[in-house]
Amino acid sequence: MEDPNDTPWKVVAEASGMTQANIIAGRLASEGIATRLRYEAAGSIYALTIDGLGEVRVLVAPDDWERAKELLSRSYDEAELPWEQAQAAPPERTGERSD
Repeated sequence: MEDPNDTPWKVVAEASGMTQANIIAGRLASEGIATRLRYEAAGSIYALTIDGLGEVRVLVAPDDWERAKELLSRSYDEAELPWEQAQAAPPERTGERSD
């Protein structure tokens, strides 16, 4: 059986910082695609995004690369998102004193 750690992962996106990279990774994870992040330690320690320092590469397994690229290339209009329109009733107040 082949060890998945031996398979070279492919860069699917480059982000300018950990926040953006985690958003991209989360988007892919929500579709069942595992990711790895590759970055220079100095960029994350000092939060610099100068001259490639602070750049984070988002990697996926080669088998998931095409699907990941397709998912990341999509743009969504707010009307296309499956928002739930449930109206929450205001919480009931109990135990109030009326002085």
